This record gives sequence, C-alpha cells and structure tokens, in this order.
Amino acid sequence: MKIHAVRPLLRLVLGLCIFLPAAITSASTYYVSTTGSNTNDGLATTSAWRNIQYAANHVVAGDTVQVLGGTYNETVNIPASGSATAGNITFQNYAGQAAIVDGTGLSIPGGQYGLFNLASQSYVIIQGFEIRNYKTSSRSQVPVGIWVTGAGSQLQILNNHVHDIVTSASGCNANALGVAFYGTQAPASLNNITISGNELDHLKTGCSESLTVDGNVDTFTITNNLIHDNNNIGIDAIGFEGVSPNPAYDQARNGTITLNTVYNISSSGNPSYPKNCWCSDGIYVDGGTNIVVERNLIHHVDLGIEMASEHSGHTASYITARNNLIYFGNSAGISIGGYASKVGGSDHIMIVNNTLLKNDSHNTGSGEFQIQYHATNNVFKNNIVDAGAQALAIHNFTTSVANPADVDYNLYFSASGATGTVFVWNGKTYTGITAYQSGTGKDGNAKFADPQFLNTTTPDLHVQSTSPAVNAGINLGSAVVGTVDFAGNPRVQGSNIDIGGYEQ
Repeated sequence: MKIHAVRPLLRLVLGLCIFLPAAITSASTYYVSTTGSNTNDGLATTSAWRNIQYAANHVVAGDTVQVLGGTYNETVNIPASGSATAGNITFQNYAGQAAIVDGTGLSIPGGQYGLFNLASQSYVIIQGFEIRNYKTSSRSQVPVGIWVTGAGSQLQILNNHVHDIVTSASGCNANALGVAFYGTQAPASLNNITISGNELDHLKTGCSESLTVDGNVDTFTITNNLIHDNNNIGIDAIGFEGVSPNPAYDQARNGTITLNTVYNISSSGNPSYPKNCWCSDGIYVDGGTNIVVERNLIHHVDLGIEMASEHSGHTASYITARNNLIYFGNSAGISIGGYASKVGGSDHIMIVNNTLLKNDSHNTGSGEFQIQYHATNNVFKNNIVDAGAQALAIHNFTTSVANPADVDYNLYFSASGATGTVFVWNGKTYTGITAYQSGTGKDGNAKFADPQFLNTTTPDLHVQSTSPAVNAGINLGSAVVGTVDFAGNPRVQGSNIDIGGYEQ
C-alpha cells in the first residue's frame, strides 16, 4: 500500500527536443568515451565521441552505441526510434567495461526527468549501464533513473544497475523513481515492454516506487530483476491515477511479473510515511488488470504481494499470483482488497500454490493472508500458510463483502498448533482450524500439519517427500496454476498437484 499522491508528469519542453541532422549512416556502431571528442566520427574506440547525448542526437534505426568504461555526468534524452525493418537503436556498455551515468549535481528539467529519457520512441534498448546519484530535496522535483513516457513499442531495459535515485523531501508529494513507464497517450499505448535483468537498490522514492508501469501500458514483461534496500514499493503495476488522458486506457494491463527477487523493502523511516508504517509492498498491482505474478522470491519486505486499487469504484482485476515464495515480511504475506472503505478493491484475483512463511513479524494484525475492503470473486487455494508467532493465518476483518474469496485446499501450520492458530473471517475471530472450518464453511479440504520444509532458518522451502503438501492440492488447470513450479519443474508430478510453490 502506498500513500496516494498526484505525481507530476514529465513536462518536456520543445527546446529539449534536438533536431536530428541527416543520418550519417544506418546500421552502424558508434563509440563514446570519456577521452573522446564530439568532433570525431565516433566509428571506432580511437575516434569515439565524448557524450552519450551527442550519440543519441545522431543515431538512426539499426544503430548501436557502445559506451566505454568511465563516468558520464549527463542526462540522456533519446529523440529517435528504431523500427521493425531497420532494427533497434541500442545503447549499451562496451563489453567488460563499467559505463556509469552519474547525476551528481545535475538539475531536474521540467520538474521530472530521468538520467535516461524516452518520450514516444519505439524499438530502443538501454542495456548494461550503472545509473546513479540523481537526487533532490525538493517536493517539486522528481528524479528518475530511466523515464519512459508517451506511446511506443518494443522497448527493452536490460541488465542495468540503478541506484541512489533519491528524494530526501518529506510529505506525500515527495517522489523519485528507479525505472518508470508512464503511458501518457491514448489510445496509442506503451506496449511490448521488457524490463529484465536489472538491479535497483538504495532508492529513496518517497511516495513512489522502485519499478513502475502506470497508465496506458499494455503487454509488458518484468523478469529476473533484483530489487532491494529501497524505502518504498519494489514493483508496481498501476491504474486509475489519471496518467492516461483517456480513463478507458488508464490501466497497466496484460503483463507478467516473474522470476524477480525482492527484499529489504520498507517504508519504515521513509519521511513520506507515518512513523512505523509497514506499508511498502514487494510487488503491488494497484489497479492493474490481466497480470500474472509468478515465481518471485520475496522476503524481508513490508507486504509481500498486494493486489487492490487505491481509487474508489475501481479494482485490481483478473490477477493471478502463483508459485511465489514469501517469507519473513514485516506485515501481511499476501493482501487483497482496498486498505480503507473509501478506496477501491480486488476482483477475480487467483492466489494459488504460493508458500507463505512467518510473515507479519511486527505483529500488525495483518497475518499471512489479508482480505480488506471490496474484495469479490477471489480464489485462495493450494497455498502453504506457516504463520509466525502471532499464529494469524487469515485476516478478513471487514464485512464489506459477504463472500470475498473461495478458500480451500490450503495447508496451515503454526507453533500454536491446530487449536491455537487464529483465523478471522468477516470480522469474526475463530481460534483453531476446526472452529474456522465449521464456522465459515471455508477450507473444507484444508489440512493443518507441519509442511516439513527443508530449512526454515535460512529458508529452503522445498518440502520433504513425506510432507502433507505432496499430491494434496486441487489441479485447477495450467491456465491457473502454471506449467512449472517456482524452481521451473513441471507443476504437476505424480498423482496430483502439490500444495505450495514447489512440486515434489
């Protein structure tokens, strides 16, 4: 859950859009070096250009810019696009060398700007850079590592290290972003987006996020990223914030968030949040739709995965969260429903075959699986729920919806035992799994037993062959449970599907 703020959009002025000269050549490779000169031809390491921006002003579709090792104290605005026929425009580090784009001392034009900027370009790759040190203490400025706006297609952000993008301002209008895609046009969208292999860390983002897709963003893959040690949300797919000029398109959609590792994400100490607010999600679908969140490793965050909408009358919808491992969180392991009665909710959320271990370590009362306001048509099945010290397995504290979820075939455990583990349903507390089952009619095929993890101290959440999770789930079909488990092994082996993120 983030505190909602209206964040300023990019206000690029026409003066920043540099007129393109006649193309030097197509499908060429150019070089940039800290010892180069912009009077060179750029065609060899010995005749490299000096600035990445100069290269950006001269490349055409099919060209590649190789940036040699060193620190480049500049922002980069990429004004040209590649094409399906001529190929991508690629900016990348020279093999084996550390190309660093450093924002130390640089201004933030227009109130919001990135160290790399794309505004309505297509077929562009940004790969292999260290992107760092873009900072502000002003609530009227928003520094961004990589900032993509407008409409465009076939954009790839690959294997970059984005860190120390910082706002030190306080209050709800303080913002910074690591990597952000804002679909600010309609009906044309930002589409066919790949964000893969990046590391985003030591970001202080105020009320914003580490990695964001927001507004009219359609068809995206966020995969194999390492996101850690940031003071707000790790990954966020957002809708209904007015980013798109047409509300019908104002929703990140048709995406996959997979194989990411997210840890040490917390708003505690973030000056934009109240003191001791454990409010930051590892992964958040805030109003997105038709998104699969699978095979992610999430630990030591505030909330593991949250799927809801912060805007009244709207929902996060048709989201599948499957085969994820979530452990040692400060608050809820998985949460659905709006955080207050006046905001939106969750609809058609499928939560299947996840493993939750000892979340809510700060005893917030959220438990392992939390259901909040306006949750409808949801499913929670085949999950291992091993509750922490407070032994709170499910916390459905509202009565806003009589039947917010179909809950069954889960495996529960806690140190308090079958008679001491707590379930809250529609605001009523049941102590013990039998009382919960008989009082709610939920989880008729659930079990309470030790899941027999290989290790819970330095977690290895594979289960032993004798685990009660083995062959104990319900096979909802590959469209729901996926074709592979967390480790990439076939999702169904033996006579039936296992409960939890791993298949035995």
